[in-house]
Amino acid sequence: MNATQQIPLALEPRPALGREDFLVAPCNAVAAGWIDAWPDWPVPLVTLVGPAGSGKTHLAQVWRARSGAAELDPATGDAADLTEALGEAHAAVVDDAERLAGQPAGERGLFHLYNLMRERSGHLLLTARHPPSRWSITLPDLRSRLESGAVAALGEPDDALMGALLVKLFADRQLRPGAGAIDYLLLRMERSHAAACRLVARLDQRALAERRELRLPLVRAVLEETEREDASAERS
Repeated sequence: MNATQQIPLALEPRPALGREDFLVAPCNAVAAGWIDAWPDWPVPLVTLVGPAGSGKTHLAQVWRARSGAAELDPATGDAADLTEALGEAHAAVVDDAERLAGQPAGERGLFHLYNLMRERSGHLLLTARHPPSRWSITLPDLRSRLESGAVAALGEPDDALMGALLVKLFADRQLRPGAGAIDYLLLRMERSHAAACRLVARLDQRALAERRELRLPLVRAVLEETEREDASAERS
């Protein structure tokens, strides 16, 4: 190892997950509006739907902090276990709920959780890649209940949101990119939240390992490396 390099510790910074940290744009305004409207929801269930990194988990955590919701995995226990885990809460969050579809225990648990929320006049928030109407659910009663809820979609970011997202991701890591670095990335990188998260993490690691500032030469090198690796992965 070069004497000027150091091995970066595998420590991920905690992202800023407050409501004021969520960047609202046309692609996510409807979903943010549902979170802001709580507790005046006209339905007991809302499902946040969108691709990886689109902000579903961020909004779910904002709502969890605001509502006092319990974060549960319905596949990990029976009805009694879920009731105990829920405690006195009148709200619950299930992340990546789509994975429960087709799992008998998971579907039964989610069905029980939905009914508990109805009995308590509470609310249930789910996150998923696709709306419940596209899940491979085998329990008819669960399907009908999920499809009766509201679906709020989050899309991929536009130019303005992508730039603001990069600024936030760098700030979460206490990084200050040099002049022109963000504009360079916006013109060339994959246009998704997930890609932005991966790229900023990689830039952070490289800058720390090589003790370099985040100026254009480093940004260009890391982005070109990432593109080569992605292209190689697609060919294999």
